[in-house]
Amino acid sequence: MYQYDQYDQTIVDERVAQYADQVRRRLSGELSEEEFRPLRLQNGLYMQRHAYMHRIAIPYGNLRSDQLRMLATIAREHDRGYGHFSTRTNIQYNWIKLEETPEILRKLASVQMHAIQTSGNCIRNITADQFAGVASDEIIDPRPWAEILRQWSTFHPEFAWLPRKFKIAVSGSKEDRAAVQIHDLGVYLKKNAAGEVVASILAGGGLGRTPIIGAIIKEDLPWQHLLTYCEAVLRVYNRYGRRDNLFKARIKILVKSLSAAKFSQQVEEEWQHLKDGPSTLTQAELDRVSQFFQPPVYEKLPDTDTSFEKHLLESRAFARWVERNVRPHRVSGYASVTMSLKKTGVAPGDATDKQMEAVADWADEYSFGKIRVSHEQNLILADVKKRDLYALWEKAKAQGFATPNIGLLTDIIACPGGDFCSLANAKSIPIAQAIQERFDDLDFVYDLGDVSLNISGCMNSCGHHHVGNIGVLGVDKDGSEWYQVSLGGEQGMGQDGAKLGRVIGPSFSAEEMPDVVSKVIDTFVENRIDGERFIDTYNRIGIAPFKERVYASRQPAHA
Repeated sequence: MYQYDQYDQTIVDERVAQYADQVRRRLSGELSEEEFRPLRLQNGLYMQRHAYMHRIAIPYGNLRSDQLRMLATIAREHDRGYGHFSTRTNIQYNWIKLEETPEILRKLASVQMHAIQTSGNCIRNITADQFAGVASDEIIDPRPWAEILRQWSTFHPEFAWLPRKFKIAVSGSKEDRAAVQIHDLGVYLKKNAAGEVVASILAGGGLGRTPIIGAIIKEDLPWQHLLTYCEAVLRVYNRYGRRDNLFKARIKILVKSLSAAKFSQQVEEEWQHLKDGPSTLTQAELDRVSQFFQPPVYEKLPDTDTSFEKHLLESRAFARWVERNVRPHRVSGYASVTMSLKKTGVAPGDATDKQMEAVADWADEYSFGKIRVSHEQNLILADVKKRDLYALWEKAKAQGFATPNIGLLTDIIACPGGDFCSLANAKSIPIAQAIQERFDDLDFVYDLGDVSLNISGCMNSCGHHHVGNIGVLGVDKDGSEWYQVSLGGEQGMGQDGAKLGRVIGPSFSAEEMPDVVSKVIDTFVENRIDGERFIDTYNRIGIAPFKERVYASRQPAHA
């Protein structure tokens, strides 16, 4: 993964010193909260319901073991012993004291990390496929391109005050594991007929109050022009994006109001001023960045391992974990392992300091000292020898990280919700835990197959509820918490795969939610044919049977 050079380290260290002085002035009263607010947001510090929340950037979800250990140290020394991995692959600390934040940033800088641009109306942390570089369906490793975009966008003076926050995702595989279509700007990397790297550029995706699937505005863009074309997109948005209405300021509103074709035309016109200019990528620059993402030195191993196969036959629990949490690797004898952060009774995405340190140790022992974070809020060891899987599984079990539920109903995506977030209308974590407890029978959940359930505490959709097969949205009704349910959302498998869920009807109280999900699942089971996935059954029978079952015996519902 990318290593800071002297310029990177200097600029991050200088930012820490600058911020430390800003905090000093705030604590002394020289700065008012109104004056300090934009300064703290530039460094990822939010005021939540009970305390400050500090959001730390994890570029395209990649971590070294020493970095994860530092995150564990910060959790132990500055928080309450845990951190929350978010759908942006960042980590958030929910119980932070303002006076300690400069020291947190100093500790991060010592391991080449920071909190820059994790908040504010700027280009946020850039995300990519958690299996980049090892996936069997990969066409292009997206990480060098994500890193190039990160370097270009960090402290970019022209885009420091955009109309609204701006999120970018990059994918280079047949399956879209980065949810590219729901981003402000998305990049699909591929090869043309001549074998040259080109990109499809999408714009105007996003969830929140107005969920929209991004539209392709440029096909077959030569890789040399990636930065100049993205800059043209940002310039058009910066110039014409609305600044008079916070709820209509995202690029998706601009693209929708103009139409994708008209927006594309405006970008093309702007691009003519930038094309072939100083920001045009060269082979030398691509090579410079790509050197940090070269494959590790793998051993030459057979594709099968006798001890691994023996454990599969002898342990049903291990075999189930392998089926759900272990993915094929492009190198013979290796596999990629997802550590589930979705054990029943634990808030989705949370990890304690001891758990983080354990994963860092496993990374050193089994996976070249590297860890990945997925937007589904799990941790990944991407390069594990098959012969080591059983030993790793036993260690993961001891830490509560071996729940065999990846892609299943209890692998819930959830934002922190009203327990922490001051923007939330309702709590997310108790709903997730109640559903996990209702479906704590792993045999039953396993038999259901792939079902995604996503929960957001408000319309900002940090839990990506719009693209969950089952989506749950917290809403406020006369000061009480209610939950709206949608069905049929899908992250998608490729460029044409993402779908937005449909709301089934009036909302439900928190107490009703486990029963509601049970009725949805019962309807699926009764109508399922030949082991089909939930989304396939839904697409075949439509929303009506689910709606009828859910509301059949209910008293007159709230609107």
